Amino acid sequence: MNDRVTVDIRDGVADVRLVRTDKMNALDNAMFAALVDTGERLKTEPGVRAVVLSGEGRAFCAGLDMSNFAQMASGESRSSAALVASKRTEGGSNHAQHACMVWREIPVPVIAAVHGVAFGGGFQLALGADLRFVAADVKLAVLEIKWGLIPDMAGMVLMRGLVRDDVARELTYSGRVFGGEEAVAMGLATRVCADPRAEALALAAEIAAKNPHAIRAGKRLLNLMGEGDQHAILLAESVEQGALIGSPNQIEAVTSNLQKRAAVYAD
Repeated sequence: MNDRVTVDIRDGVADVRLVRTDKMNALDNAMFAALVDTGERLKTEPGVRAVVLSGEGRAFCAGLDMSNFAQMASGESRSSAALVASKRTEGGSNHAQHACMVWREIPVPVIAAVHGVAFGGGFQLALGADLRFVAADVKLAVLEIKWGLIPDMAGMVLMRGLVRDDVARELTYSGRVFGGEEAVAMGLATRVCADPRAEALALAAEIAAKNPHAIRAGKRLLNLMGEGDQHAILLAESVEQGALIGSPNQIEAVTSNLQKRAAVYAD
């Protein structure tokens, strides 16, 4: 896995890096497996309070490896029935979709730091994060139509709620490339940064210094917000808050603020 993805955990922050630099971190079978394995590991890794996902070298992720397109051009293909019948997670993802969705399923915030390019599957991978910090000169695209395809790595689930319906359609139909400022304006990026990874790590450190149980509760609620009905969300708010009030970490939050000192939280 280390020749595709590395993980460095310090002070509650997991610094996850795509390291296939010779291929601009393109997605081959080994990269898909490494992303899934890393995400699954971080779901239960003790002490992790925030995650930063980035790419080494010239790009965040250039998308699907060119060898996959060569196979398609040669006539090799998988039938629709085979794709539908693929083994799926409890959340409904096949293996490629889970490489993106697993970051949304990690119980702590995930920040994608995006530079260079994030095309096609690479763009969908970034969408799996809670937040996206992008460079001003980044190049982004829902690029699948260039290859006669549609986004099928959870892009439709992950774009839903971020952009207007017509914007998602225009990007999907055209495959056009857009930059950081436009991504923020459309709702597909959180902020433009001079150094996306540095700012992402700084925010992750800030998050890691807060009540980890409240942060996890917040992520559960925010994940539910996109798909739950009003009654389910209102009930979940009450359940989560009831579990937090009077808990040791919540008492520490109040006490440390009153005493004007840094809080010390237990995982």
